Amino acid sequence: MGIFDTVSQLFSSKKPISELRPKEKKVIKPPVMRPVPKVLQVDTREIEEKIRLAQAEARAIIVEAKDEALRLKHEAQEEMRRREENLERKSGALEERDRFISDRENKISERLLELDKIRAEQLAKLERAAHLTREEAKNLILKAVEASLDEDIAKLIREAQENAEEDAAKKAREILVDSMRHGATDYVAEYTVSAVKLPDEEMKGRIIGKEGRNIRTFETVTGVDVDLDEEGVIKLSCFDPVRREIARVTLERLMKDGRIQPGRIEELIEQVKKDIEQIMFEEGEKLCHAVGVFNMPRALIALLGRFKYRFSYGQNMIAHTLEETKIGIALAHEVGADVNIVRLGCLLHDIGKIITDQEGSHVQLGVDLLKKHMMPQAVIDCVAQHHEDTPFSSVESQLVYIADAISGSRPGARYEDIEGYIKRLSDLEQIAKSNEGVKEVFAFQAGRELRVLVEPQNVDDAKATIIANKIAKEIESKLTYPGQIRVTVIREFRAIDVAK
Repeated sequence: MGIFDTVSQLFSSKKPISELRPKEKKVIKPPVMRPVPKVLQVDTREIEEKIRLAQAEARAIIVEAKDEALRLKHEAQEEMRRREENLERKSGALEERDRFISDRENKISERLLELDKIRAEQLAKLERAAHLTREEAKNLILKAVEASLDEDIAKLIREAQENAEEDAAKKAREILVDSMRHGATDYVAEYTVSAVKLPDEEMKGRIIGKEGRNIRTFETVTGVDVDLDEEGVIKLSCFDPVRREIARVTLERLMKDGRIQPGRIEELIEQVKKDIEQIMFEEGEKLCHAVGVFNMPRALIALLGRFKYRFSYGQNMIAHTLEETKIGIALAHEVGADVNIVRLGCLLHDIGKIITDQEGSHVQLGVDLLKKHMMPQAVIDCVAQHHEDTPFSSVESQLVYIADAISGSRPGARYEDIEGYIKRLSDLEQIAKSNEGVKEVFAFQAGRELRVLVEPQNVDDAKATIIANKIAKEIESKLTYPGQIRVTVIREFRAIDVAK
């Protein structure tokens, strides 16, 4: 056992050191050095040989890399030399071209100067020979040419005018016919019924109630006047068609229900109001969808629905708006205008007529309402200009005006009572006759055209124009009429003599 084994056993054993000591003292001999095997001996000559070979290989790689670098350097230098030669050749060619162009420009300038000089000399010779200046000769030639071409020019102008008028009339007919075809609608105008038929006279007494309390409650809550004078019929009158419709429906429901008393009247009226509001909103929504509008604010849809019970000269407003919008859309397609602007302008042009709790014309009320709802300015302009209250600012506003005139003034669109019709014609003639110098006035085409004959010795052409404008403005300010009225002032001078 070696010394290292003894020491290891000493530290790893759990026994006391005294017990581990040998009983007999032994002599520890030094280890014997054994010879190293031949296998483990290193051959230094072999290692030196390998190092020498590696160094030789490295020197060869370095030499090869230097050769390659030199080769690449030579190739790059050669490429640069070729490019410099090309650039020098191109630069020389450009310089030569510039010199050539400069020489040509100089020669052209010299030639132009020579030509100007020759031209001036020739003009001077012509002026001396003809005894005319250049301007005088030019005017003389132009007058001669114009005189020879007057007849041809007049003929061409007449032909162009005839062709233009023929084409314009034909195109106008096509546009109007196509627009009206698109404007045809299957909507049936539901005229508000202001008369309710009674089943018997006993029902009339029940509606009146004890000491008239039922009828008083009905009139107070609905805001309509009830006329019971006619036998078998109750007439309801009110300037507000919506209130009149609420009263009519409420009265019919009361007669069906049979319980006619103040409390029941007030209860039914509240129910009918909600039903009518819902009906009007649905009608407004139906109108918007019929013309292709799907993102209208709810407040405006509700106002448009009130057109169901609104009439203008007997023309139902929903029918008129639907017809006018379809005509306007067709016209916009024909002329290439903004269809969406025309669509909204036609749909909303009369919305101010529904606003009855504010003062002002329906045009201004409509404009204020649309501004409140942040509608596009182009649409607001269409509404503001559809009665020519302000000058037209766009093609779209003119199309809205045209579509409104077509729908409102076509035959059968509107009607009025005979007394009102006669009074309107009489007022038209009286307005025209009130102007100084007017001799005769005639109303034509159901009051849509006014012809005014003036005294030629007292009214000249300029004053005739002023009279026409004055009459038109006075008609606009004093009368209410559908469509438009054309005022024509005629000044005719006749010289008469008798041969004896």
